[in-house]
Amino acid sequence: MHELVSTRFAPHRLNVLNDARLEGRFECAHEGAVALYELGYGAEITVTPAEPLDFYTVNIPLTGDGVVTLDGKTLSSTRTIAGPGQTMSMRWSRETLNRILFIPRQVADAAVAVRLGELPDRPLSFDPVLDERTDLVRVWLGLAGQFAEFVDSGLAARSPLALGHFENLLVDGLLDLQSHAFSDAVGGRGGVAMPPAVRRARDFCAAHAQEPISPGDMARAAGVSVSRLREGFRKHLNTTPLAYLRSVRLTHVRRDLVAIAEGRAPGNVTDVALRWGFTHLGRFTGHYREAYGETPSQTLRNAHRFS
Repeated sequence: MHELVSTRFAPHRLNVLNDARLEGRFECAHEGAVALYELGYGAEITVTPAEPLDFYTVNIPLTGDGVVTLDGKTLSSTRTIAGPGQTMSMRWSRETLNRILFIPRQVADAAVAVRLGELPDRPLSFDPVLDERTDLVRVWLGLAGQFAEFVDSGLAARSPLALGHFENLLVDGLLDLQSHAFSDAVGGRGGVAMPPAVRRARDFCAAHAQEPISPGDMARAAGVSVSRLREGFRKHLNTTPLAYLRSVRLTHVRRDLVAIAEGRAPGNVTDVALRWGFTHLGRFTGHYREAYGETPSQTLRNAHRFS
């Protein structure tokens, strides 16, 4: 259990209290631009990540109780959000089952960049407690529950475009309901800042990332010229269409490599690279290292350690 959670989240120290037998449950409901898990240990435990976080994690308790400490401060609720650069520790009861939404920093940064016109220069630093007494938080928590039902349905597999929209809805909704370091700058701008053409191109990438598409294909799907699309991506996403497509494909590559390492899928680095359109393996390795801080082969070896 410790090794599995280390793989999906981060290396951490796990202590099982009172010499109890750990009867845990870990379910991966979805892994994509965001990931959704359900986790319970079946014993009273403490968890302390070994290093500050490098991702955003939203903790939604379904049963049980516990205590969450963030940056040395004990929080008033276990319904929390923590992010890059923060240190945390958790104590959970035997009955605790948590729904966890995992948001990579680059996904949150891209959503903020749509509103700011540039990538944020620091983590968002959310207000850490999601207050379910407020209407907006209750609505968003309801969406998270609906997302869990959606990814468990046949419709999610049949409609990757709808799945991508749902992921965006959760991230954008969180940016608008929960106070963070850029709230004043981005408040109320989520619905209008990104032109429809850029949204269409972004959604086209999500739906067709495994196909041999080009910026020209993206522009046709968006209904604009390539030069207009490039300008839109530069202004609203602070990147180029080709770089954005590459980042989407790299996300899928990493997911597939972890699946291979854990024995959930066959293949090797070359198979995965070619599957997602990377035909020049040297450049692919460079892009992957830049995105994740390690080579594809290192991902396989690191994941093997926790499998």
